[in-house]
Amino acid sequence: MVKIKICGNTSVEDALLAVGEGADALGFIFYRKSPRFVAEKTVKSIVAQLPPFVETVGVFVDESVERVNRIAQACRLDAVQLHGEESPAYCGKMRKKTIKAFRVKGADVLDALGRYRVAGFLLDAYVEDLPGGTGKTCDWEIVRRAREFGPVILAGGLTPENVAEAARRAGPYGVDVCSGVERSPGKKDPARVRAFIRAARGV
Repeated sequence: MVKIKICGNTSVEDALLAVGEGADALGFIFYRKSPRFVAEKTVKSIVAQLPPFVETVGVFVDESVERVNRIAQACRLDAVQLHGEESPAYCGKMRKKTIKAFRVKGADVLDALGRYRVAGFLLDAYVEDLPGGTGKTCDWEIVRRAREFGPVILAGGLTPENVAEAARRAGPYGVDVCSGVERSPGKKDPARVRAFIRAARGV
């Protein structure tokens, strides 16, 4: 069964909504330029109120190793998701499970995956100067091919309307959604969260 991560959470209400509907993981964005940026204090409060067996993931973009490890420890995160130009050596210094994100511009992304030893890969759409959260879809066939390198999480432009098809065609370990279930950046739409999870679970 495909794993489901709801990303860009900024409130305990949205986080508990996602968990209550069956999400496996929650994402919190620590990238200050993102409209979904959330402060450490808020994430600590949210994580403290979550039930067991829910994975928590911090999203970072080209931060210092020290800051990522400090925040991950302070917020009691289970994993970190790196969306910048982080090298294999950088990833090796993470103290939590690491998901390395790549923006898929073409099949040459597959050459890069083989250089990393991480817990999994997240493949997102390529949009110039934007590290993620673009609402654009990526090439699902490339995602399917990427599975030989390890667990692959499909992101980019997923919605309740297309997630089932995307999961069937790409065959990912998990799916990751942000803007596709929002009313506005950082604010979830309960009906769309519910519909997304039901559609993904039906694959």
